Amino acid sequence: MNKIKNILLVSGAICTMFSCKTNLEQNTVLKGSANFTRYVAIGNSLTAGYADGALSKDGQSNSYPVMLAEQFKLAGGGNFNVPYMNAGGGSDVNGNPRRVLAYVLPCNSINPTLAPILDPKGSTPFNNVAANGPYNLVGVPGARAIDANFGLYSALNPFLQRYCASPGTSTILSEALRNNPTFFTLWLGSNDVLLYALGGAVPPVSAFSPSISDPSSVNAALTQIVDTLVKGGAKGAIANVPDITSIPYFTTIPWNGAVLTQGKADTLNSIYAANGLGSIKWNAGANGFMIVDSSVGAASGFMRHATAADYILITTPGDSLSCGLWGTNPTKPLKDQYVLDNSEVLDIAAATTQYNISIQNLATKYNLAFVDIRSFLKTVKSGLVYNGVSFNTAFVSGGSFSLDGVHPTPRGYALIANEFIKSINTTYKSTLPLVNPIQFNGVIFP
Repeated sequence: MNKIKNILLVSGAICTMFSCKTNLEQNTVLKGSANFTRYVAIGNSLTAGYADGALSKDGQSNSYPVMLAEQFKLAGGGNFNVPYMNAGGGSDVNGNPRRVLAYVLPCNSINPTLAPILDPKGSTPFNNVAANGPYNLVGVPGARAIDANFGLYSALNPFLQRYCASPGTSTILSEALRNNPTFFTLWLGSNDVLLYALGGAVPPVSAFSPSISDPSSVNAALTQIVDTLVKGGAKGAIANVPDITSIPYFTTIPWNGAVLTQGKADTLNSIYAANGLGSIKWNAGANGFMIVDSSVGAASGFMRHATAADYILITTPGDSLSCGLWGTNPTKPLKDQYVLDNSEVLDIAAATTQYNISIQNLATKYNLAFVDIRSFLKTVKSGLVYNGVSFNTAFVSGGSFSLDGVHPTPRGYALIANEFIKSINTTYKSTLPLVNPIQFNGVIFP
């Protein structure tokens, strides 16, 4: 017994000399100057966990705020209430379910290929869960920054209406404030350009396909949100707006996807010449698709070849390109709703830049963690490796984006959660552990 006692005494002395720490001390997660007791996530579909073209319970449970809340609990964070949909295929604003991969027969082929289709199991009707609020996850698909402080919006948007306290009066901000938050994440502004871009920058036809939001209005809306939350004692993190050219919705279909043999090129040149469009030429190899452009004049039939500065939207029907002769037939140029031309891309980029200046200024003014998602998605587009697994923004195969080409997969959301954690740790001197993206699904194959 004395020998054992002596050994323990010696061990204790050695630990004292070399500042040994117990495993418990080594594994302690520090909150730093942040207070994660009541965390609220404010944002749009990217915050809600929207994926594969719909909001579903699966998507919500794999949202980046849910991942963050789990990490925050390690540093004193409390419960995180989510307005879950019922289990099933989820729903978009029109009642369509999420997309799934399935084998389909392309036109003029007997060989099936994988393509996204609407979930054959059907959609999940919206359930009203307002009685179980308030909710910590205030992510509203379709929401722009300029909608966040507008009471009537809660009666117009079914995703918010289903869980807010008073439809027609409640706002995104007021729903967040019901929790008396001590910490928040804010990621709004994407839809202020994205909704316009998703429709091919055509004139607005409804509240869900508007023009680009005025940067000063976006700045005013975000300032009101942040100022209100900070004055209430909350700290937080704010993320900027990614470039639309970083997501596969705009980059999957190549602008020069009309690949021709010499014989096919000659045939098209004859057809175009016979229709008085001899100025338009086709060559063997890769050609830009024919797109509508009123600026080129009547001599070219108000159409031209697409260039590398143009973006063909993923909503362009694949069979129409390959078998319907869209983009090659002189009577079937790609219409405006399927193309972003260079001037439209520049307008979107200019607005995005102004939004991001405002967001970074807010982070600086209020000492918030700044999450540079714009730069991060550029890195993902170039390709990155995490724990031996490769990620990029390629549609389906890249692992980062879901089957709608806009919203991340669970793995993609995990990568985004880590960007928030890195910025939060740096700003507030916390030691939150990163999420392991490999534990989450990418695109699910049949």
